[in-house]
Amino acid sequence: MNVLVINCGSSSLKYQLVDMRDESVLAKGLVERIGIEGSVLKHETTGKEKAVIEQPMENHKVALELVIAALTDENHGAIKGMNEINAVGHRVVHGGEKFSGSVIIDGDVIKAMEECVELAPLHNPPNLMGISACKEIMPNVPMVGVFDTAFHQTMPKSSYIYPLPYELYEKYGIRKYGFHGTSHKYVAQRTAALLDRPLEDLKIVTCHLGNGASVTAIDGGKSIDTSMGFTPLEGLAMGTRCGDLDPAIVTFIMEKENLDIEGINNLLNKKSGVLGISGVSSDFRDIENAAKEGNERAQLSLDKFDIRVRKYVAAYAAVMGGVDAIVFTAGLGENSATNREEIVRGLEFMGVKICSERNKTRGKEVIVSTDDSKVKVLVIPTNEELMIARDTQELLK
Repeated sequence: MNVLVINCGSSSLKYQLVDMRDESVLAKGLVERIGIEGSVLKHETTGKEKAVIEQPMENHKVALELVIAALTDENHGAIKGMNEINAVGHRVVHGGEKFSGSVIIDGDVIKAMEECVELAPLHNPPNLMGISACKEIMPNVPMVGVFDTAFHQTMPKSSYIYPLPYELYEKYGIRKYGFHGTSHKYVAQRTAALLDRPLEDLKIVTCHLGNGASVTAIDGGKSIDTSMGFTPLEGLAMGTRCGDLDPAIVTFIMEKENLDIEGINNLLNKKSGVLGISGVSSDFRDIENAAKEGNERAQLSLDKFDIRVRKYVAAYAAVMGGVDAIVFTAGLGENSATNREEIVRGLEFMGVKICSERNKTRGKEVIVSTDDSKVKVLVIPTNEELMIARDTQELLK
């Protein structure tokens, strides 16, 4: 079975074509600036030269038509015809309480996804546009929706409920949902494989650390708590997001800076986090370079990020009554030895010992803790596309 994995943003379309016989990537690519001047498709078929196609793409349907054309192209394609695409797996950000797992997409599913738009107004609409485009172009190909929030639906109510008037949860669904679920699920499964232990027997804290970042407590393969909440704004200090904050600060800033709702949302989501503290960048590489050159605010932003992650790791170990493994994934988690070492510094009381030599790794699966470390520390590159492809295959068997 060949599964086409689609991840649509408001002006982008990321894709992979996966051969599920051996889970190899046949081709992958990215469409950028959909509906904007300068639209471009960057396509790569395994074993062939990359192709760059620049032409106007006014919507996701046109972009997807170009993706199919690239996949089936005589020179840089991976398949002979569209009939070799057996299924499509769509990444969908928000499934609310409606979906606790991946589902085959039909009319009822699309309606339920539309009802979740107000919970993810920036993400679900483009996800729906991608599904609509695929249905127009490939009406007979089965499609599966894989939700970022689904993995976290196993959280107990005591974890996801907020200490607000209960009727606000009943009326508006205000609760913790969590995100990055596909990534957390994938690295938890890989952890069990690397440690050669049943997933059901493990207590794992997974750290998905990138420009957007979250930490999850996984007990026996199930998410029981996670740092992101009703939106991806809660939790860690991130690239541009503030994370946990005294709520009274919000109204205080609005009054002092004369900000409306749009203004305060923009400040908290796009101008805060390590960018806000450092004043340098939201890219951790830029911040690390600035810190090495003596920029105190850059160093302060890194310290704030690391201590927030450390606090969540320790807290989730307490929530689970222990921890067997701490896992680092995503751009920063996979590539920054410095941040990993700083985050676990001070967790020796939990039995965590990191090997500085092993920790000098980037982008590959490795156990970076010492042999005698009670808690294993691992680096595992995430693969959300493969997780989506696996769910798609499993549902369509």
